Amino acid sequence: MEEDPDTYRILRLRAEILELGSAIRQLQREGLDDAAAQLLIGRKRAQLEHLVKANVAGRPL
Repeated sequence: MEEDPDTYRILRLRAEILELGSAIRQLQREGLDDAAAQLLIGRKRAQLEHLVKANVAGRPL
C-alpha cells in the first residue's frame, strides 16, 4: 500500500518536533541558549497544524 504524501509529511513533522523537543530539553539542562530551537519548533508546529487542517478539510466526510 502506498502512503499519501501528506500523511508522510505529517509523520515526518511529528518526528522532527519530538527531536527538537529533546534537543531543547538538553540545551536547557546544560544552561545553553535554546531560542533558535524554540523558534524552529514553533514553525514546525505551525506547519503541522496547517497540514493537518488542510488534510482534514480536503477529505470528504
